[in-house]
Amino acid sequence: MKALCVFCGSNPGRDPAYIAAAKEMGALLARRGITLIYGGGSIGLMGAAADAALAAGGKVIGVIPRSLLQREMGHGRLTQQHVVGTMHERKALMNKLSDGFVILPGGVGTLEEFFEIWSWAQLGIHAKPFGVLEVNGFWQPLFAFLDQMAAQGFVRPEFRAMVRVSQDASELLQAMSLYKAPPGATWRAEDKF
Repeated sequence: MKALCVFCGSNPGRDPAYIAAAKEMGALLARRGITLIYGGGSIGLMGAAADAALAAGGKVIGVIPRSLLQREMGHGRLTQQHVVGTMHERKALMNKLSDGFVILPGGVGTLEEFFEIWSWAQLGIHAKPFGVLEVNGFWQPLFAFLDQMAAQGFVRPEFRAMVRVSQDASELLQAMSLYKAPPGATWRAEDKF
């Protein structure tokens, strides 16, 4: 993977472990020579990941809608900052620039990004790996719900298995590097963004 998209909160959250995890992920990507692609903000977990990657000598590319440039305090020291018109354009460009996706703690926007990327994978729009960094049980209620969806027949087992999860950033990246898209979820050239 040459570039990895990180979806995470524009808030820091209440547990200091969230900021620590974002910093660890940013620095880890920089040390491995992987470009960090993210939402372009300078605050919350987004800013922490970007700052850590930059401090470790990494390349960081932000993608932010014009309407959020002030609200999310667009980062002023990135390697590159793309300002787009809409949230849809933001996600499409982040997908295009990335070889995979990592989800850190966050709010509704982070959930929406996670589910869209997962849905795209199920539909065969992309065959890129994605994973969730579990921080102090933050994602456990969601995983229980996802297991319930699978148990009730709304998510096929092979699609539920697409979601890689680890409490360790290095282990998560390793698991993602071994990812193989399940049959029926193959990338189609005509769907590329």
